[in-house]
Amino acid sequence: MVAAARAIETHRPAPLARDEFAEHFVRAAPASADWPVRADQIPGGRTNPFWERLGRYFAVRTRVLDDHLLRTVETGVRQVVLLGAGLDSRAFRLGWPPGCVIHEVDTAEMLAFKQAVLDRSGAVPTADRRPLAADLRFDWRDALLAAGFDPAVPTAWLAEGLLLYLPAAAERHLIATVAELSTAGSTLAYEIKEVEGAKVRAHPLYTTAREQIGLDLPALFDPEPRPASAAELARRGWSVSVRSPYDFTRLHDHGPFPEPDDPLAANRWIFAETPAPQPGNG
Repeated sequence: MVAAARAIETHRPAPLARDEFAEHFVRAAPASADWPVRADQIPGGRTNPFWERLGRYFAVRTRVLDDHLLRTVETGVRQVVLLGAGLDSRAFRLGWPPGCVIHEVDTAEMLAFKQAVLDRSGAVPTADRRPLAADLRFDWRDALLAAGFDPAVPTAWLAEGLLLYLPAAAERHLIATVAELSTAGSTLAYEIKEVEGAKVRAHPLYTTAREQIGLDLPALFDPEPRPASAAELARRGWSVSVRSPYDFTRLHDHGPFPEPDDPLAANRWIFAETPAPQPGNG
């Protein structure tokens, strides 16, 4: 679904983000082979509350997180970890500085599918890409260390569209592991979803998803009360910024924009960083 949205955005005039691999992922999976990958393939065009509204949301999220990671490596960070990497192609489509290592953590099945599609498309990574098969619901720390992750150097962590699907215990474990493995100068960006009421769950964005692709999005979200992960990071000494997606849709003048009983209004993007090393300390 996110890959389809990125493909649609890629083919728009003046796209916020470009992902030339996204269309290949969509077409390679039997369940999504007939989904739209261009704006003129969207049923109903700009009036479609699912592909148009949610698709544009994913485009803005992609651009904002691209910018965040690139700003982080501009400070000298050369180690990146994509948690729940899925069909993220940042290791191939972004211009990483020399020496960057990109760890992609996801299930073995997801990584195998992804690699097969990338191989067929002749993709060449723009950094030292290291896929790691691990289930983020369980312990993944030792596997990451065995893959060459260095906890002594700053890291840019990203959990895009992940935590809202994880059990609360797995989220707490993920946050604790990231904090344990992060030295001064590290960053973490992730997304959460606050509790939605019945009126929001009846929004056309959700009903159209069920009608057009047979996907009950709210059923995918973990129903447990979510941990206060931002507060936990702050307690550990991280500086934390909690942002609304609409901060960025206004910044880029790119929809979606708020509307009544809006599912996207419950989403928050969190940006956190450890204190930078001080001169003479270390």
